[in-house]
Amino acid sequence: MYRSKIKSLLEWKLNRNRKPLVLLGARQVGKTYLLQEFGKSEYKQMVYINFERADEMKDIFQNDLDPKRLIMAFEFYSGLKITPEDTLIVLDEIQAVERGITSLKYFCEEAREYQIIAAGSLLGTNIHPNESFPVGKIDMMTLYPMSFYEFLLAMGEENGLARILREKLFDIPLFSKKFIELLRYYFYVGGMPEAVVAFAENRDWKKARQIQNKIIENYQSDFSKHAPKEILPRINMVWSSIPAQLAKENKKFIYGVLKEGARAKDFELAIQWLTDAGLLHKIHAVTKPALPLIAYQDFSAFKLYHNDIGLLGAMSKLNAKTLVNGNEVFEEFKGALTEQYVFQQLLLNEESSLNYYPFENGRYELDFIVQNEDDELIPIEVKAGEILRAKSFKYFCEKHKPTKAIRTSLTDYKEEDWMTNVPLYLIGDYFKNPE
Repeated sequence: MYRSKIKSLLEWKLNRNRKPLVLLGARQVGKTYLLQEFGKSEYKQMVYINFERADEMKDIFQNDLDPKRLIMAFEFYSGLKITPEDTLIVLDEIQAVERGITSLKYFCEEAREYQIIAAGSLLGTNIHPNESFPVGKIDMMTLYPMSFYEFLLAMGEENGLARILREKLFDIPLFSKKFIELLRYYFYVGGMPEAVVAFAENRDWKKARQIQNKIIENYQSDFSKHAPKEILPRINMVWSSIPAQLAKENKKFIYGVLKEGARAKDFELAIQWLTDAGLLHKIHAVTKPALPLIAYQDFSAFKLYHNDIGLLGAMSKLNAKTLVNGNEVFEEFKGALTEQYVFQQLLLNEESSLNYYPFENGRYELDFIVQNEDDELIPIEVKAGEILRAKSFKYFCEKHKPTKAIRTSLTDYKEEDWMTNVPLYLIGDYFKNPE
C-alpha cells in the first residue's frame, strides 16, 4: 500500500540539518504502517516503541532527559544496539507519556545524529500540564487519509489511471468513464487505509462499511477517554452535526443546527478539540479576495469538514446502492460529498492557503479560494453534476480577473478564456508537482 508521504520521509532522512520529526494525524490514517514501511525500506534496523502498550517504558522520561540515558533505555527495551547512521527510532503514541515530547528538544540540541520520529494520534489535544511543544526544535509532518491517487494505486491502477494523474495527462478524455466509476467507489470507501485494503482485495462494500463504523466507534471512544469531561457532551454534539452542517445549501457552520440558541462561546473548545485531534478541519471565510488571504480571514465565519469522505458517508448512512444509480452519489445531500472530496484533495497541497469567499452580501459563495506557493489567488467552484451554469462564478471572475480560475465537475478537462474546467478526479493532482 503506497503512501505518498514516504517521499517526504526520505527527504527528511537525507536532509543534513534534520531535527527529530513529529508525525501528526488522526487515529487510523496509517501513521504506524507508514513509519514501519519506511523503517524496513530505508534502514538497517528500527527501534519501535508504542507508549500506549509499553508500560515498562512509561516512566522513562521522569528522571532526566539526557539523550545518552534515553538511548541506552531504548536499547535495553528493543535488544538492539542503536547506531545513529542506520537505525530509525520510532516513538509512537508519544502523547501517552509525560515529557516524551519535551525530550525531543534535547535530542535536537545534544544528539541530532540520532534519527528519531515521534508520532501521536491525539498529540494536538494531549500535551501534558507544564509541558510545552518544542517549537523550533523539531520538524513536523501530517498524514491524512489516502488521496484518490493513492486509492487508485491500491486498486491496481499503477500503470493505468494513476499514471494519468502522476504524469498530468489531463487532456486525455478516453478514460473518463472509468475514472468516474472509481471515483464513485472512493466516495463510498474513502481513504482510511484499513477500509481501502479490505475493499481493494475483494470489492466487499459491506466489509468496508463495517470497518468505517468501527473507526467511528473508536473515535467516539477516544472522546470519552481523552476529552475534558466538561466539554464531552458538546464534542459529541458538534461531531454528530457535521452531516447536517454540510448538507445545507450554505455550508457555513451554524451553531443553531446544534441546538436552538447555541452560541459560539459554548462550543469553541469542543470544536478546537476535534480539529486538534485531526478529526475535523476548519476553513475560514475571507472578507476580501486579496493577498495575503490570512489577513482577510473572518474568524466568526467558517466551515467544518470531516477528515474522511468515507466516514462522512458512513455517518450519513449512505447506501452502496446509490453507487449503481449513475452519478447520483455526487449530488447526495446538496453535493456535500463532492465538496468534502474536493476539500480533502486540496488539503494535501500543504503549501497552499485554503479559504472560501462569500460575496455580494452573502447572496453568493465561492466554494474555495486558494493562495498557492506562487502567491496566485485561484478561485475554485465545485459542481456536483454536469450542469455547469454558474453566473455567480463568472461574475466573480469578471470582477476580480484572477490569472487562473478553476471549475471542477464531472465534465472533461477544458481550458476556456476565463477559466479551466478540471474533472473532479483530477483536482487533487492538478495542483501538485508531478511525482
